[in-house]
Parts: sequence; C-alpha cells; structure tokens
Amino acid sequence: MRVRVRAVAVGVAVVLVGLAVVLALNVGRDPRADANRSQLLGQPSPTYDLETLDGAPVSDESQIGRTVVVNFWNSWCIPCEQEHDALVAWWAANRDDDAVTMLGIVREDTRRAVERYVRDEDVTWPVAMDPGGRAALAFGTRGQPETYVISPSGVVVASQYGPVTVANLDDMVAAAERVG
Repeated sequence: MRVRVRAVAVGVAVVLVGLAVVLALNVGRDPRADANRSQLLGQPSPTYDLETLDGAPVSDESQIGRTVVVNFWNSWCIPCEQEHDALVAWWAANRDDDAVTMLGIVREDTRRAVERYVRDEDVTWPVAMDPGGRAALAFGTRGQPETYVISPSGVVVASQYGPVTVANLDDMVAAAERVG
C-alpha cells in the first residue's frame, strides 16, 4: 500500500513540475500575439480585382511596382472612424509620391453609405467595394479596420489589426521600401 501511495505522489509531483515549467516558459508572452499577427507576412499579396467607387479597375497586378497600403474598413465602424484622421494625414503627406499608393477596401457596407462617408469625410484615396467579401477573405481579415502594406515586389510586409496611426503607417511603408 505504501509503495502505491508513494508512486501516486511521485506521479503527481512530476505532473506539477511539468506544469510549472510550462507556465514559467510562457510568463510574459501575450497569448493574443499569434492571433494579432497576419499569416500573410512574407507571402505574396493575395489577389484582388475590384472596382473603385469612380468605376476604375484596381487589382493586385495593377499595383505591382509600388508600395500599397490596403485598408479594410466600413462606414459604421467606430475604430475605423478613430483611425480616419491618421489615414487622411498620412495620405496628404504621401499622395504625390509615385512610389506609394493607398487603397481603401470596404467590406460589409452599402455603396450609398460609403459614397456619403467618402464625400462627407473628404476621402481622396481610391476606395473600392468588396462585393461578397472576396478580397477580405483572401487577406484573411477578421474585422475592421485592418491594414496591410504590400512591397513593390508584391510581398505583404506589414499588417495592423485595429486603428493605425501615422507613425504605424510610416513604419510599415519603410518596411516595404526595405524589401523592395
């Protein structure tokens, strides 16, 4: 009987030590870090073939050779409204740079609401609707806003889930320029 109790005690002790080691190795790690990191980083850009609100075609192939900031958003999204001023400021500072462009892709919204938002909020970068969410699915978006930066060679080099700042955008675009 004593041998059996001793064996159980040793077994329990081994399991507890194992759990302690696992916990110690994970202290300080953000359990959401992997969920907030896009699986597209370092991969070729997903394909997209859309039409901007003014009827112009826009696709991943048409933008190769430029750094592309792709921002998924919609007109009723509060975090999208929170990042709007940063997008406006970044675009105002970079719109004349032929090496970069920005594309807003609208998911889960009506064309009428988007057109009103673009007009009222003075959105001057190209905006495309994403009927059926094909582009959003290709990028693996989880919500909005969500921003991706694609290098001139067509590789996704940066992503941001949630509102961006001008500094975020500058850093992501600088990463794209380093990759080329």
